[in-house]
Amino acid sequence: MAHLNLISLLSAALTLVYGILVLSFIRGWHKLVYFTPRNIAPKTNVSIIVAARDEEENIGKTIEDLIAQNYPKNLTEIIIIDDHSSDNTADIVLAYADRNVKLIKLNEDRALNSYKKKAIQTAIGTCLGDLIITTDADCRMGKDWLATIIEFYETEDLKMISSPVAYFQEKNLFERLQSLEFLYLIGLGASTIGNKAPSTCNGANLAYEKSTFYEVGGFQGIDDLASGDDELLLHKIAAKYPEKIGFLKNREAVVYTHAKENLSSFIQQRKRWASKSTRYKNKAIIVLGVFVWVFNISILVNFIAGLFMPGFMSITFYQLLVKMLLESLFLWNVTGFAKRRSLMILIPVLNVLHILYIIYIGIAGNSGKYNWKGRMVR
Repeated sequence: MAHLNLISLLSAALTLVYGILVLSFIRGWHKLVYFTPRNIAPKTNVSIIVAARDEEENIGKTIEDLIAQNYPKNLTEIIIIDDHSSDNTADIVLAYADRNVKLIKLNEDRALNSYKKKAIQTAIGTCLGDLIITTDADCRMGKDWLATIIEFYETEDLKMISSPVAYFQEKNLFERLQSLEFLYLIGLGASTIGNKAPSTCNGANLAYEKSTFYEVGGFQGIDDLASGDDELLLHKIAAKYPEKIGFLKNREAVVYTHAKENLSSFIQQRKRWASKSTRYKNKAIIVLGVFVWVFNISILVNFIAGLFMPGFMSITFYQLLVKMLLESLFLWNVTGFAKRRSLMILIPVLNVLHILYIIYIGIAGNSGKYNWKGRMVR
């Protein structure tokens, strides 16, 4: 009985702290004001950079969306970097040469662990824009995407802007579960920016000043890691300009991409994302990640113990209840913004699966190698 009381107190403490943490996310999200453009005449020269590897099925659609932007063509530069593609990606890009789309072919004869950072840095070294915007070769966006980002940049005087990314055109339950979980991640990153403690962003919809990129040393010091062209750069810029990071809360600024089709590719993607956590210089973010991992471990341990001692099952139930209620409250706001509240019905399923996912990725993402774009990296 004494052991049960001790475990109960420890679990209650972990749950209380986790609850306070999620409430802080809710607070951070609400601190972000929905941005309403006033259609002011833009003056910023912008370079849109897309790193592509074996994207012949997607790159044409992405380029068409970029060309169709309601933004002055004389202020827009589109650069596609072909990262050693083995398909027709480069040929498709070349077909748009007469429509202000530039192709750079990455030609590295030595093995790298971070081809994407090399691709982006190469493009930045040749680009003409004062503001860099990165997106991915399989992304789609509306016609006002670019104009909305630029007006937010010019209005708010920021060094870096994180904008929303969402999955779309889901084909099954697995992809819809990914959509809900991904919205949680996007909302989490946005809320930390709202709380003036930026922790995460997504390179599929990221903008930053070229001068600021060079001022913080670009990818120097993080260029040996395959991932992190977004978050680790965010941390470098936030360290120098903590008040100059913004999240663009506007539906026109959303970039859309697809969920992973199978569990294997999903795991590889998330291992890649988790791998960069070993290089966070902001120890508070590391402590946060470790705490969330320990909290989820406690739920699993209590459940397993509850199979033999019913008292632990009650503890598991209350932990799950608090977790589900508070995360639902947070996701209610985020899914409302994304107009995807229908996904909320999946929360009970996602809540349980997410515990196992967090525990596994917390270990696998910080050890060993993973496959990305046909390359084994670490």
